[in-house]
Amino acid sequence: MQCPVDGETLQMAERQGVEVDYCPKCRGVWLDRGELDKIIERSAEHQGGGEGGERRDRDRERGEGRRKPKRESFLSEIFDF
Repeated sequence: MQCPVDGETLQMAERQGVEVDYCPKCRGVWLDRGELDKIIERSAEHQGGGEGGERRDRDRERGEGRRKPKRESFLSEIFDF
């Protein structure tokens, strides 16, 4: 398949169970039907779960607790080409 922007041949990569077509030249990303829904669903799962979330939110509001290093987001793992 050709990139609609510059005509370069698209590359395919599978990330977190989602097939992503991307252009190595312009770095454009194209998704097939349903793939965006999978990404949104997995992103919500990644951000959701984990025990103590409510407590961490309260501590953050109060300015208590140690700052943890920022984790890379789920989306950065998928779109890292």
